[in-house]
Amino acid sequence: MSNILCIGAGYVGGPTMAMIAKYCPEHTVTIVDINHKRIDRWNSNDLPIFEPGLLDVVQQTRGKNLFFQTDIAGAISEADIIFVSVNTPTKKFGEGAGKAADLQYWEKTSRDILQNSRKPDVIVVEKSTLPVRTAEAMARILESGNSTTNFSVVSNPEFLAEGTAIQDLANPDRVLIGGEENENGHKAANTVAELYAHWVPRERILLTSVWSSELSKLVANAMLAQRISSVNSISALCERTEADITEVSRAIGMDTRIGAKFLQASIGFGGSCFRKDILHLTYLCEFYGLPEVADYWASVVHINEWQTNRFFQNILHELFNTLAGKTITMLGFAFKQDTGDTRDSPAIPLCERLVGENAKVRIHDPKALENARIELKNLKGDLSFVEDVYEAADGAHALALVTQWDEYLDLDYEKIHQAMVEPAFIFDGRNHLDHDKLYKIGFNVFPLGKSPLKHI
Repeated sequence: MSNILCIGAGYVGGPTMAMIAKYCPEHTVTIVDINHKRIDRWNSNDLPIFEPGLLDVVQQTRGKNLFFQTDIAGAISEADIIFVSVNTPTKKFGEGAGKAADLQYWEKTSRDILQNSRKPDVIVVEKSTLPVRTAEAMARILESGNSTTNFSVVSNPEFLAEGTAIQDLANPDRVLIGGEENENGHKAANTVAELYAHWVPRERILLTSVWSSELSKLVANAMLAQRISSVNSISALCERTEADITEVSRAIGMDTRIGAKFLQASIGFGGSCFRKDILHLTYLCEFYGLPEVADYWASVVHINEWQTNRFFQNILHELFNTLAGKTITMLGFAFKQDTGDTRDSPAIPLCERLVGENAKVRIHDPKALENARIELKNLKGDLSFVEDVYEAADGAHALALVTQWDEYLDLDYEKIHQAMVEPAFIFDGRNHLDHDKLYKIGFNVFPLGKSPLKHI
């Protein structure tokens, strides 16, 4: 039996450790975080993150072999395996600002591990998405003190998607584990592999070098984001040529060389990984003297920002080039459905642009209103956060769908239309709704990558 510790109780650490606790009942799993309120919620039935199926897994294991606490030093001293899942945001200052990873929390955690570890052998597992060769730096920190502990650093990047995290963890495409190229490194990587082998077929567990593992995570996210930006760029061309992006995506997605995933036009990607990881990759390429490669990946982010701005410009143009005093209701704020995560959501810059035009912005989201308030706390303007979607739409000039929640498919749009200001507009940033039906009700409908349906 091993004592497994995860430092960081967020969207990655929480679900991952809950699943390890479920499938590895012989091990004790502890999750620690400096945020007392977050830990209190993990110890309740009101979890700090929304993830379908997560509460059920937590309830099965919490208090048995899964524990949540704030005593980081004490937990480190008892741990045999330590997963590091702390935040690594993009730097906002100094060298590499706007692109490089801010590693101050990661370094502090590394030094905490060095100071407090008491077991003779400890495996430290990178779960945070980090720049290539960060594990090497962690190893140097852990070897720099007078500790009697023998540390082995392993890279185990997460490939789960928010909204489907439990499903992804239960049936992953692959589990990637990178170990140092020596006997201790191989042993540590195999120890971590044994945890996942409780429920993941061995052929899906890939053992690589540390550096290949770290780079694979950045590249995977970059290439997924690239697909989204590619199809979004074509959505603009479709609108100019009267082609239909849905038909184009279906046609190219049936090509087995391409595949159908991540080919849906949208207002733009968000979340904690895509933009950040591409910027990290861009900085890495610049650091190693590859400006052309850096420019290539930077363009993926540029197209994404352009698509969000294009969505806003369309709202402004169609509402007669003035939004002052007009009410715009945003349907959704989370960066995607089935999560309350609002980090880097395209809803944020959209709100900023709308408020900048003196629009009245009402925000509805079934799971993300609390986080939306936090994201926009410094934004000055006429903002309201409304729990009832019909109240949010009452008296609105336009609806802007940002998040493809299923519940937005089942709304009574005839009731909503009657309560809105005429002419009423819907801007569908996810091509999620039944546009013909909405048009027949009386809406002016503006999809992405398709011809608009207009009464005026």
